[in-house]
Amino acid sequence: MRRTLAAVTAGLLMSAMAVGLAAAGMADRIGATFMLMADEFIQAFQPVEGVVVSMEGDEIFLDIGATRGGQVGQEYTIYRKGTTFMHPLTGRPLGRYEELLGWAQVRRVQPEFSVATFVPAPDKPRPVPEDGARITRGRIRIAVAPVFDMTATGSDLRRVPYLIATALERSKRFQVVDPLAVGDMFASGSLRVEEMLARPERAVRAAKNLDVAGWVVPMLLERRGAVTLDVTYISAITGMALFSRRLTVLPNSAGEEQRFRWEPPVED
Repeated sequence: MRRTLAAVTAGLLMSAMAVGLAAAGMADRIGATFMLMADEFIQAFQPVEGVVVSMEGDEIFLDIGATRGGQVGQEYTIYRKGTTFMHPLTGRPLGRYEELLGWAQVRRVQPEFSVATFVPAPDKPRPVPEDGARITRGRIRIAVAPVFDMTATGSDLRRVPYLIATALERSKRFQVVDPLAVGDMFASGSLRVEEMLARPERAVRAAKNLDVAGWVVPMLLERRGAVTLDVTYISAITGMALFSRRLTVLPNSAGEEQRFRWEPPVED
């Protein structure tokens, strides 16, 4: 009887320790997984310039196709060039004024052109052929939301936004709002991560408070024993998800796999 009880106790202890090891280091594993998909986010926001080809209803056609870097999920600024402004002393032309007309969110891409949904700016005229379209050459200001954890791992994932922000900042294409400030917004209870995905108006309102162009929302999913990282980009203009990338979370590092069960696990 005692041997049976000891065997059962040992089995439960080993199972609990295995679960602890599986959850240990989850933040680092998520950060390493995002590094594999970070380049896809960076490529989607490379500076591109083109012109409007035509408008049909709320669809706008741009001369930016796959051969020029066009991708589904990109968001272009649509503008109209105005009069030339001169140097006040020399009279030399310095450039041209621009009028913001709205934004184009790409839905379909062909080799030589792309089709996008047009989001008009308030009280602005509709675009016409030869109006400009571009993704800015400057850094794009974004915010990274806390992880929306839909698994039973119970890991502490507070470091994940910092790991994602570091990867994006390093690319020189993004300016990421301090994750601490973003975390405080969610910690106060005024906003929840799931609301970002289900209620576009909440995402837009929160983006205005932080003065960002978009949100990066990481989610942790579990299906059939596999843990998956899903990262979605949400537009600050419409609050709608433009694109997402999904990868299975990387396993523990070789060093972690070799850790003895009685050794203290990595703490997130």
